[in-house]
Amino acid sequence: MAAQAPPASTGSAKIDAVKQNVQAAEPQKLSGLALYSRFAFAGAVCCSVTHGGLTPVDVVKTRIQLDPQTYNRGFIGGFKQVIQNEGAGALLTGAGPTFAGYFLQGALKFGGYEFFKQQSIGLLGYESAANNRTAVYLASAGAAEFFADIALCPLEATRIRLVSQPTFASGLVSGFSKIAKEEGVGAFYGGFGPILFKQIPYTMSKFVVYEKVAEAIYANYVDKATASSGTNTAVNLGSGLIAGFAAAIISQPADTMLSKINKTQALPGEGTTSRLIKIAKELGLRGSFSGIGARLFMVGTLTAGQFAIYGDIKKAIGAVGGVEIAK
Repeated sequence: MAAQAPPASTGSAKIDAVKQNVQAAEPQKLSGLALYSRFAFAGAVCCSVTHGGLTPVDVVKTRIQLDPQTYNRGFIGGFKQVIQNEGAGALLTGAGPTFAGYFLQGALKFGGYEFFKQQSIGLLGYESAANNRTAVYLASAGAAEFFADIALCPLEATRIRLVSQPTFASGLVSGFSKIAKEEGVGAFYGGFGPILFKQIPYTMSKFVVYEKVAEAIYANYVDKATASSGTNTAVNLGSGLIAGFAAAIISQPADTMLSKINKTQALPGEGTTSRLIKIAKELGLRGSFSGIGARLFMVGTLTAGQFAIYGDIKKAIGAVGGVEIAK
């Protein structure tokens, strides 16, 4: 292979040296597997760390959803009740499947979002994609979440069973094995419909609101080209917090139904659709928003953390090369 020609000289040794230093400092742009595997890794870490870290909040939220008559003292009161009744260790129930499930889901969600966004740009052309970027964000997020939920659903079913039935099993491996042995593989996907109904609108709203808020901040308040790493992290946190609140409200009814349908196994001959209709009638509108306070806190916090961690990890591992269509 022929040697690469040296860069053209400007005629000044000092200027040439400065140019070479700048070029060396610029991160190399990546593409293909090298790029999207980095997006996936950053997404896996940010989702597993945030969801795993908020396991105690998720335990209380799930208890409120599943047993509102007992856990009727609000978010802080729910924490106290769990500790009084079962000990502080109960707040970490389901931490194993939470971490594992959201590691896989985060990789497919964030990596898939970047992948499908790039495919949309290639299909529509840059100008058309930029002019219709909201539709691109929505379609990319929805497609990515569908595949992510296939990986998440079995682990989420295991988590909810562990939280709703503390004596069911001792942890991830034993709980997963017990469900598979006693109820079959199909039991892991009994909540696939609700999880799609919950996660796809959640992820679509999460990414669109994040993109729009960040775009508005950079357009009106912060110069992205000169912003420091700390400023960019703060923008990611703020945009993620607002996105999390929006996503939590939109997906709350489906989240409650998912908790209910995974609480116990189906009756003989009872299908998923009939179970969902039955649960929806029992809950009503008010019941479907049980635990919304805990979930707003949880989802707002974890979404803000996700986008901040995701941005910092992408920068650290050189995930540079994706095409941006924000104005």
